[in-house]
Amino acid sequence: MLWGMAQITFLFPRLSRQQRNTRVLAWARTLLQRLGVGLDVIGSPPQSGPMLLASNHISWLDIVVLLATCHCRFVSKADVRRWPLIGALASGAGTLYVERASRRDALRVVHHMTQALGEGDILAIFPEGTTGDGGPVLPFHANLLQAAISARAPLQAVALQFFDGQAGTPSRAASYLGDESLLGSIWRTLCARELCAVVAFGKAQLAGGRDRRTWGRDLRAEIEAMRSGLRSAERPVRG
Repeated sequence: MLWGMAQITFLFPRLSRQQRNTRVLAWARTLLQRLGVGLDVIGSPPQSGPMLLASNHISWLDIVVLLATCHCRFVSKADVRRWPLIGALASGAGTLYVERASRRDALRVVHHMTQALGEGDILAIFPEGTTGDGGPVLPFHANLLQAAISARAPLQAVALQFFDGQAGTPSRAASYLGDESLLGSIWRTLCARELCAVVAFGKAQLAGGRDRRTWGRDLRAEIEAMRSGLRSAERPVRG
């Protein structure tokens, strides 16, 4: 994490956009290796934008996992900006922050998302708005989907789950839920044996005339179905 901070602070100002993206991808993959977390990717991550990724949310580690599959800019709750180290890294990677309690701020972020998609960026959101326990996907907040509708940009559903590589069953080692502390979650992740992140990408889709609420319901059902398939497959660790 400190190496990532050093790159963002001293190296990024001298690099092109593509060079920065490549270094973020390499950094995320290296961090997963240091944490001892395997990565299994199903489907095709986007290679270029514009694209909006919509994923279920389990842990702070979700961000690293998605960055290890493709470079994307996240839209996150404003609290993340204040997290030790992780907040600085997220800001350096171009994260857009939103105050969840403010409708006016959400409109501001949607405007910036629409502009970023129009410029060809890949953005990632967690429509649940908070982390779940790895069970059923929580109800979606569909406001941010308006950016893809306004920009006429495609979207990919993303299903994410952590597995115990020895037992082949879902693991909560990386969970970050409720009163759990960030440091406690990081420690459990470090202590876990053969933890594997499995991330599945759906096919790119357009709104197709759907409003954001209808699209949000459809996406939640799609991600739930994708995650059910991951659970039943009991996938092993793959490096």
